[in-house]
Amino acid sequence: MKPVAEALLYDWPLEDLRASCRSIEPALTIEVWPEIDSTNSELMRRARAGHAAPTLLVAERQTLGRGRSGRVWHADPKRSLTFSIGLTPPLPPEPRAWSGLSLAVGVAVAGALHPEVGLKWPNDLWWRDHKLGGILIETTQVGSQRYAVVGIGLNLRMPLQDAIDPPGVGIDALLPGLDAPGLLLRVAPAVLAGLQRFGREGLGAFLDDWRARDVLAGRAVRLSDGRVGKAIGIDADGALQIEHAGGIERIESASLSVRPLDMASPLGLWP
Repeated sequence: MKPVAEALLYDWPLEDLRASCRSIEPALTIEVWPEIDSTNSELMRRARAGHAAPTLLVAERQTLGRGRSGRVWHADPKRSLTFSIGLTPPLPPEPRAWSGLSLAVGVAVAGALHPEVGLKWPNDLWWRDHKLGGILIETTQVGSQRYAVVGIGLNLRMPLQDAIDPPGVGIDALLPGLDAPGLLLRVAPAVLAGLQRFGREGLGAFLDDWRARDVLAGRAVRLSDGRVGKAIGIDADGALQIEHAGGIERIESASLSVRPLDMASPLGLWP
């Protein structure tokens, strides 16, 4: 897929970004496109074709952006930042070794933003029960190595869509005046550093920070399959623990959504 031939909306600080990322991932290539279907999809296409170089791909507009479980991620120009990082973390290819990667990335993003940013299992960033952004991680095998694509979508300002559940909120509520290039400069190096740390130390290095930002812990919740219980945090493998009459249950499937019962929605939608 080739970039759309049109002018960029922003003046992106590519030299500053390269300088910030060089010490973390020296071979990283940085690309900014005016429009693309999906930054994740593009990097996955490249990887499956055998092109698995470390890449940061930014799109000002995504026409087919994706969230978890195939949900649409709306990316409005001037109102959001969408980018993906593709690389081969220093991990063995077994899926078990990748457990909790989305949680580690969430900690990295939240830490780069603001102390009040919370994390909702397994891959959302919240502020005061409003969604700031989300993370989508996909992997594919390239030769003897596993290639990971980490997609990040963040709201700069409150999304325009009416039927968003939970309601969206923009980073401007916490960091007024920050534009997409400035936000990328804060977040991208932190994500790269988090991926490297996860490769060296695993999820255990992130658990305390994740638990400190857990927006579900101690709250009554409902799963998207109808089950209810009390969220009591995550375990050492990153599984969500739900306490109910039958005991404590580990929720590992990312295909299940979970939300606090005190956020019951008449729309019947799920985050």
